[in-house]
Amino acid sequence: MPAGDKSPGVLLRKRRRLGAELRRLREQSGMSGRQLAEQIGISQSKVSRIESGTALPTLAQVTDWATATGSSQGATSAAMALADAAYTDVHPWDLADRGQSHLQGDIQEIEANSRAVLVYEPTLVPGLLQTAEYARRVFSMFEPAYPEHVIPEVTVSRLDRQTALFDPARQFVFLVTEAALRWLPGPPSLLLAQLDRITSVSTLGNVAIGVIPQSAQALTHVPHGFVMIEPADPEADALVLVETVHANLVVSDAGQVALYQRQWSLLEKMAAYGADARDLLSNIANDIRTIPQETPHE
Repeated sequence: MPAGDKSPGVLLRKRRRLGAELRRLREQSGMSGRQLAEQIGISQSKVSRIESGTALPTLAQVTDWATATGSSQGATSAAMALADAAYTDVHPWDLADRGQSHLQGDIQEIEANSRAVLVYEPTLVPGLLQTAEYARRVFSMFEPAYPEHVIPEVTVSRLDRQTALFDPARQFVFLVTEAALRWLPGPPSLLLAQLDRITSVSTLGNVAIGVIPQSAQALTHVPHGFVMIEPADPEADALVLVETVHANLVVSDAGQVALYQRQWSLLEKMAAYGADARDLLSNIANDIRTIPQETPHE
């Protein structure tokens, strides 16, 4: 979002706040990380990741942590409240108007620590695949509206995120519906350029693009897009980012993340890949070419 909050990503703050509180409880008790790990049955490295905010403990682990450190009922309740808040983090879009968030940068920070990014989009081309003009037009339709002078900034931020696609050490998988690829945020020429961009990116070895045809038999119904982030640290927790009309949600609870993983498995069975996907893109492009181009106003 607009503005330039350069502090640690807003999307991670609640998790880090929880980690800092749990570290305070441990240090107050005089226990080392190793001693605490033995008490609650997790690894010392997991204790370190929880305290740094890179891993999210379960509610049961928070309870065990508080018990092992001899924390008061008040301190335990406070830690539990922080843990509960960290499971699903809600960031209303209108915070951007008050300069409290720059979501493109926050998401880029999360993506930078990933080994795989899985994107499902049913309504428009995913941000990591958008051309500059497509992205600019999407941002111009946003509500609450961006100030006009901010749109170039967030557009550039979105394009900066796309450099990650060229890192062979990271994997990207996109599932995009045919309807999303036919959505016209501008003249037909805009969408033709966008389809060329998708075809070009699909040639990267670390990128897979699946297209869900309108003719595919439905195996599930997912009414909104989502992004699953698989962290580079194999012991760290996965995240799901969900964009809704009013807010961006960050889902950390393992059970809820597993629900999105099951939905992804069904969605990918509906998609066409490789040559079949490229044929679909070509057919869509041919259809778009039959739409009359806008005539520039004199």
